[in-house]
Amino acid sequence: MSARTKARKRALDILFQSDVRGDELPAMLAVEARRAANEPARESSWLYARDIVDGIIDNRDEIDEQITTHARDWSLARMPAVDRALLRIGVWEIVFNDEVPTAVAIDEAVELAKEYSTDDSGSFVHGILARVARSV
Repeated sequence: MSARTKARKRALDILFQSDVRGDELPAMLAVEARRAANEPARESSWLYARDIVDGIIDNRDEIDEQITTHARDWSLARMPAVDRALLRIGVWEIVFNDEVPTAVAIDEAVELAKEYSTDDSGSFVHGILARVARSV
């Protein structure tokens, strides 16, 4: 598994925990940063996970607007928390991170949705991210 795939999983964990617990995302990021400081072997995945979460914090309104616009009859509140987190990661990578090819961002989000969410989540996440990608 690549360092970026591991980083996306770490970012997913941070976003999911923040969402479910109702904790502020910067506070969750700070907790994870302290944990990462004690795990130097995982540094390569931590650095990109931090970039993802920082990017989502900095661009949350625009990211959520992209998701809402392309979700077709789904509100953010109605989506499973895992899907919401994966969509935020995918939209950030597609819209704000030129280093990640769009197809890779979509594929990684879909694979994580298949692994961690509902049976229908892979196609749900794919559909929204594909529409976002076509719009930008």
